[in-house]
Amino acid sequence: MTTHNLAAITTQLCAIAREAGAFLMQERAKFQRDAIEYKGLNNLVSYVDKETEKLLVARLRDLLPEAGFITEEGTTGTEADPTALNWIIDPLDGTANFIHNLPVFSVSIGLAEGKTPIAGVVHDPNRDECFSAWQGGGAYCNDQKISVSPVQTLGESLIATGFPYYTFEQMQPYLHILESLMQQTHGLRRMGSAAIDLAYVAAGRFDAFYEYNLNSWDMAAGVLLVREAGGTVTDFDNGNEFLFRGDVVAGCGVHGELLRVIQGFWK
Repeated sequence: MTTHNLAAITTQLCAIAREAGAFLMQERAKFQRDAIEYKGLNNLVSYVDKETEKLLVARLRDLLPEAGFITEEGTTGTEADPTALNWIIDPLDGTANFIHNLPVFSVSIGLAEGKTPIAGVVHDPNRDECFSAWQGGGAYCNDQKISVSPVQTLGESLIATGFPYYTFEQMQPYLHILESLMQQTHGLRRMGSAAIDLAYVAAGRFDAFYEYNLNSWDMAAGVLLVREAGGTVTDFDNGNEFLFRGDVVAGCGVHGELLRVIQGFWK
């Protein structure tokens, strides 16, 4: 277990995330489509992602020199030991939204010991909301404590998810899950930033979130937010392997019912 002051680290993370968010907003105002690059089918990146990641890495290396890095854009040039203490960061979660000038994107910074997130921040620069949590310390939005929704049944719930955009092998079971939930809930939403989805679950705006084919940097901070806000987080098998396996179900009291729907179709 870490001996670091996680509350103090989290306060510093908010300042770092806000600095990165300010850079994103500055660049969004002058961004041109010819700056788009493709990492793969529909997998977009730009100089903004890379430069923001470099800023984050520099600040976080100063904050905690002994921690490694697991990053989306790989700007550190080093391989991290996933069993050790690592910063897990997404400099721009919602790149497609950013490129299309849709104001739903975020900076996500998580600190994890192995597969256990212990501190995290999700900053939404468009709404100037900084969601933060540390292990055992609760979850907050702009320093105000937050908690998951009191909703207990799918029939009362609003659910968030994400759509696959380059891995389509599980499309049919995914569509069956959507079809079932459309008929059992108040609705489904797809924001385009898993980090924001998870932060909104923690704040009680969504009652649950599920997605597959995610990366650790998409959820390292967000899953801690949900847990510290009183919610439940598992993988699709109701286990604890979500961080590096990539499928996650996070929610309030509807978690169990939602998981049963997913498991009814997912193979």
